[in-house]
Amino acid sequence: MVPWNSAKAKVQLRLGVQRLRTLQEKKQAQAKASRRDIAFLLEKGKLETARIKVENIINEDIYVELLELLELYCELLISRFSLLDQNVREPDAGVAEGVTSIIFASPRTELKELHVLRDLLMHKYGRDFALSVMDNKDECVPTRVVTKLKVETPSKELVDAYLREIAKGYGVPWADPASSKDDDGDGGDDGGVKSKYAADPFSYSLTLILRIPKKNVPPLPGSSNSRDGKALRRSTRGLCDHLISAEARSAGVRTPKLPEVPPSKSDDASSKAAKEEEKTAPVQPAPAPAPAPGTVNDFDALAARFAALKKR
Repeated sequence: MVPWNSAKAKVQLRLGVQRLRTLQEKKQAQAKASRRDIAFLLEKGKLETARIKVENIINEDIYVELLELLELYCELLISRFSLLDQNVREPDAGVAEGVTSIIFASPRTELKELHVLRDLLMHKYGRDFALSVMDNKDECVPTRVVTKLKVETPSKELVDAYLREIAKGYGVPWADPASSKDDDGDGGDDGGVKSKYAADPFSYSLTLILRIPKKNVPPLPGSSNSRDGKALRRSTRGLCDHLISAEARSAGVRTPKLPEVPPSKSDDASSKAAKEEEKTAPVQPAPAPAPAPGTVNDFDALAARFAALKKR
């Protein structure tokens, strides 16, 4: 162990604060790059690889939180260095939390400044005190520091929460498997159609059309150009609209008016043929108006009288 030296201890505390801040910034930059890689994996559909990388990010975040706590305790010891420099075998209550945290957590870090500071503190307060801190007797180490040093696998809920936030932050379309299962399970009697198409009534109407049995709609007789076929198509369309609106009202969904069915190619061809026939047909002369009653007999009588006058 390095013997206690107050000047060296103060220097190590200040260097430790600077190194802790630098290391935090480095870890945060690495975490940002890792999040970008995870978003790329989610976009490619590699979910299992993304989950493994998310677990690594969670552990790195916990480590950064530990570094923040150690930085806080180093600043505390600097501000209360007069209490730390006392010639006693037990640390003062004002600095005990910082001393125990540095002795307990420094071996789990990669900072040489904290390692040197730990040796100075262990030499100052003795072997017995150092062993009790390492064993965390009487819970002398702060709980939040002990929690950050626990080694455990992150829960599935936490991993899914990280994936959800990463996908949202980078604009990647990703559906949470747990939430999608919940949506599928809340269908009810309508098979989940009402909850699924509540925001889109038109899609719901199309779904209801597909549910109508084919046996309820009779086939169209004759060709598509016949008058009976067209009339039956209009009546069948009205029947479908009636069934759609009735089922939609029972489900509590307002259905919009369906668009008109566009004319088929056969209808266009028949209309064009009718127009051409009208153009080529000869124009029939209008019938002469019928003579008024008694007009023919009077004309014959006048002609006979005129012929008689000529003979004279």
